[in-house]
Amino acid sequence: MALPHNVWAFVFGIMGNIISFVVFLAPVPTFVRICKKKSTEGFQSLPYLSALFSALLWIYYAMQKDGSGFLLITINAVGCFIETIYIVLFITYANKKTRISTLKVLGLLNVLGFAVIVLVCELLTKGSAREKVLGGICVGFSVIVFAAPLSIMRVVIRTKSVEFMPFSLSLFLTLSAVTWLFYGLAIKDFYVALPNVLGAFLGVVQMILYIIFKYYKTPVAEKTEKLKTVSDHSIDMTKLTTVMPSPVSDTAVHPPPAIHDVPKSQIQVTEVKNQNMTGLKDQNNKDIENQNQL
Repeated sequence: MALPHNVWAFVFGIMGNIISFVVFLAPVPTFVRICKKKSTEGFQSLPYLSALFSALLWIYYAMQKDGSGFLLITINAVGCFIETIYIVLFITYANKKTRISTLKVLGLLNVLGFAVIVLVCELLTKGSAREKVLGGICVGFSVIVFAAPLSIMRVVIRTKSVEFMPFSLSLFLTLSAVTWLFYGLAIKDFYVALPNVLGAFLGVVQMILYIIFKYYKTPVAEKTEKLKTVSDHSIDMTKLTTVMPSPVSDTAVHPPPAIHDVPKSQIQVTEVKNQNMTGLKDQNNKDIENQNQL
């Protein structure tokens, strides 16, 4: 027997809360690193500011749903708390320039921007009209947030490397989008379901790119790797010949005469020198004999 829609909504809402909670905890290793090094290094604060703003919008939207948006309120309230901690830590360890820019965005987007939306909706809209206006704003901002990974996918395609696109994060983002999509369909909420269609699609594309480029190697990279391997072997052989002494041969102890390797001109000069030396020696002997006769 088929379960009623509200039961399915509860099931998908609980699953969405659990998976989204895991997604909210994904930046924990980043902030552990920031706290250890006491520096934000090259990390940006915009993702956490955007996540906080999105959570605030969805809480305000869910409050217009007359109780059917309770599970939206729970997870986004938790998200607000977690993202606030991230932002406080980021501001604490950021340098002066980054801290000032983060505070500016925080003030303009999360304080002033959210306050303007609340005031406009409360003063100018009522009932279902307010829900539609808020739903449209939430969908628009969610599309922007979901489109953010497009830059990462472009980097993956250009560099053919998945270094900056962890598979686990892509997987959980996809599962979260699919779960909230079914939740939106279960409660028949177009504004909840629509942005998660895009989120699920982009998540699947990210995982496909990950599978394609995880073990992909360009021909240039393979050639470089082969050359590196050959070079390493050459170095090892050089080291081996340097360390291992060469065997001593008989020719090293008793070198044979290498007359056949000497140029003819050098042999002739040597013969003339020998003849001159012999002539001088004979002349000396004659002089000695003459002296003795005298």
